[in-house]
Amino acid sequence: MAVAAAAAAGPVFWRRLLGLLPGRPGLAALLGRLSDRLGRNRDRQRRRSPWLLLAPLLSPTVPQVTSPPCCLCPEGVHRFQWIRNLVPEFGVSSSHVRVLSSPAEFFELMKGQIRVAKRRVVMASLYLGTGPLEQELVDCLESTLEKSLQAKFPSNLKVSILLDFTRGSRGRKNSRTMLLPLLQRFPEQVRVSLFHTPHLRGLLRLLIPERFNETIGLQHIKVYLFDNSVILSGANLSDSYFTNRQDRYVFLQDCVEIADFFTELVDAVGDVSLQLQGDDTVQVVDGMVHPYKGDRAEYCKAANKRVMDVINSARTRQQMLHAQTFHSNSLLTQEDAAAAGDRRPAPDTWIYPLIQMKPFEIQIDEIVTETLLTEAERGAKVYLTTGYFNLTQAYMDLVLGTRAEYQILLASPEVNGFFGAKGVAGAIPAAYVHIERQFYSEVCSLGQQERVQLQEYWRRGWTFHAKGLWLYLAGSSLPCLTLIGSPNFGYRSVHRDLEAQIAIVTENEALQQQLHQEQEQLYLRSGVVSSATFEQPSRQVKLWVKMVTPLIKNFF
Repeated sequence: MAVAAAAAAGPVFWRRLLGLLPGRPGLAALLGRLSDRLGRNRDRQRRRSPWLLLAPLLSPTVPQVTSPPCCLCPEGVHRFQWIRNLVPEFGVSSSHVRVLSSPAEFFELMKGQIRVAKRRVVMASLYLGTGPLEQELVDCLESTLEKSLQAKFPSNLKVSILLDFTRGSRGRKNSRTMLLPLLQRFPEQVRVSLFHTPHLRGLLRLLIPERFNETIGLQHIKVYLFDNSVILSGANLSDSYFTNRQDRYVFLQDCVEIADFFTELVDAVGDVSLQLQGDDTVQVVDGMVHPYKGDRAEYCKAANKRVMDVINSARTRQQMLHAQTFHSNSLLTQEDAAAAGDRRPAPDTWIYPLIQMKPFEIQIDEIVTETLLTEAERGAKVYLTTGYFNLTQAYMDLVLGTRAEYQILLASPEVNGFFGAKGVAGAIPAAYVHIERQFYSEVCSLGQQERVQLQEYWRRGWTFHAKGLWLYLAGSSLPCLTLIGSPNFGYRSVHRDLEAQIAIVTENEALQQQLHQEQEQLYLRSGVVSSATFEQPSRQVKLWVKMVTPLIKNFF
């Protein structure tokens, strides 16, 4: 009975308990399976255990700051500096950060940045579509590459594109066929890497048909980089994302250290991916373990090292830069540097790249997100949005068991990307409705309707794909932190896919206002969810969908 009662506290409790069992992987695995089973039983009961009230205590503790706050430099003044213990911290001026609002703005900015790129274009996405707008993007790349060769002083422009293997290979006309002309014409300047999850192998790879094989794991990072400027987004390179699919986008202009980091990160993932050749075959980088033919443990270990080397070396570089800038007596003071001509403004905004690659045992984004949810104090407001409402058990426990106010924005069935799809995929919006209704019932059973509010986005002729969060501290009308990037806060994002987003922390009121307006514009197109919402005909879920959802919810 004691074990059963403890297990009712859910995955957050078990993670803390398992941390007390070093060197006992067998027992840890057994307890993990017991936790999962008891967690599923608890979900069926449609109510939460009193243990939920301990969620803030049982969740991971805030990583300790390795040095006391620095009173001499801006990096020491904000409460989120603990994140720099995990990832590099990039201090920038808020004038270099611009929030975009529409797919058209995103598309036009990308084309404009490609046209003026001189040194590098780096693009990481799930896939590249095959329509006329996607061809326009490829044509932009081709034109820029051609100009780089014909210039009076030819540049060494390099184009690196990272996509997912399974999604990018779907159909006869696909991402690969779209990019082959670039590879064939500019073999020395263009690299196309196709990530293949190590978990899709053997009989599983042979038996699972196209489209369904994408459920096992994907390259899901969305980073678009041009020389020293970067766009972070959740949007893919496809026509709907350029026209009528709402997402989020932030443009970091002339931020060389951040651009260098994401270039190195995409290169690292590219190195552990398959390389597309001009004849549409693929090859492994020399010396690298094959992702699905080689030993899985050996491959994942090598991939972990390759990616973590990027994160740790960038973190070390940024720490040294910080020390040299603010703590070296041999260097000029900021005032002296300004007088000498270096007029770069002091940072008032800090960027933290958060990486999640559970197949490689990299869980930085998960740790930071859980800590942010845990530490949000009473009176704080968290606006959280996801195109696919399927929060992990840990995130749900923290939302329901902590003190902050939550407004969660999700897609109504009609603007879900799977709405109207053929076959089994057409039932996915109904599965999300079922998950939403279960969560809403738990909110009501705990009497938390005032603190935790669900809202559904709706816009005629559009679909919804925005994800991220905005954090408003108690008593503040503007957000001081936002998360923006590829994760959806669901099981796939945490456990199956490769994800990246950034935490933006800012003290600048103008940038805070930009973030606030972005949040408001998204939420203005939404309606509040109530019990009446689920009585609508469009919210009626078939019995078979309800029965299947618990079995497949971790795959979509």
